[in-house]
Amino acid sequence: MRVLKYSEAIAEATVQCMAADPSILLAGQCVDDAKGIYGTTVSAARRFGPARVIDIPNCETAFAGMAVGAASRGLRPLVTYTRDDFMFLAMDGIFNLAAKWRYMYGGRSGVPVVMRGVVGHGWGQGATHSQSLHTVFGHFPGLRVATPASPADAKGLLVSALRGDNPVVLIENRGLYESVGEVPEELYEVPFGKGRIVRAGDDVTIVAVSLMVREAERAAMALAEQGVSAEVVDLRSIRPLDEEIVLTSVAKTGRLVIADTTWARYGVGAEVAAVVAEQMPSALRAPVRRIAPPDCPAPVSWPLEEAYNPDATDIAQACLAVLRSGQDILVKQDELARDFVGPY
Repeated sequence: MRVLKYSEAIAEATVQCMAADPSILLAGQCVDDAKGIYGTTVSAARRFGPARVIDIPNCETAFAGMAVGAASRGLRPLVTYTRDDFMFLAMDGIFNLAAKWRYMYGGRSGVPVVMRGVVGHGWGQGATHSQSLHTVFGHFPGLRVATPASPADAKGLLVSALRGDNPVVLIENRGLYESVGEVPEELYEVPFGKGRIVRAGDDVTIVAVSLMVREAERAAMALAEQGVSAEVVDLRSIRPLDEEIVLTSVAKTGRLVIADTTWARYGVGAEVAAVVAEQMPSALRAPVRRIAPPDCPAPVSWPLEEAYNPDATDIAQACLAVLRSGQDILVKQDELARDFVGPY
């Protein structure tokens, strides 16, 4: 099977879906730029031109409302944000309109607007440009929210979003754009609410999202060298949440570590831990551990930001802690994420 970069998989899904469905429009800041949102929109801009690939000014609030209105009239807007932090300005359109539309109109119609937000650390971008907001969006009924962690899922989840009838928020981590993996050439869908077992194991379950899936894989490989078998679960989507895959894994291992790119309090880790505590508390042989950034805004300094964001070493050490091994572990830093320097 072909190997594509994460960014290339998104670009391919966008072009293929737009070619198959003329109602899909792509809009956002810098979508027609030479760098094209980390390379994900360049091919669509070249093929479909300004009639269907629209560069918009800094008007997130206005355009979110316009996108919802367009979706209500039969179009399928795909809106991109170079940083998901900018989506704070679009939240009225997302939360009060898109998420509630089907409910308020008795299920007769929905608004299939898809919004891509980019997150992740890199070169010290500070408190207002480094936030992972998937848990904020995941709080609202009516939305579908996903955090693709592999090139194949980046394509498949975007295709599902563009073919579906629900408002969707896709949160992509900048540290993954250069990652590679096998991606089918044809159009295919990855369903929302269905996680995947990235690596099977028997001793401890690591539930991860976004870039932390990659870090969890690296942690599991390092743990294997110390005789620890870690199972890595990629949730894929935050809403809906695949509770079954988590419960099945924890029933097998009896231990749970949850790794997320955003703060622990009120986050994905809290929700996953609550699911296990409510439905299967007797399966746990040790307290749940959550791996997340410190409970404060991100620093601007690049070295401080490196220390601020959790990595494979943090995950592996938490796994050893729940196993009460008393060992220490150090996992080599991921050069792929470390080398990210832009373009935005």
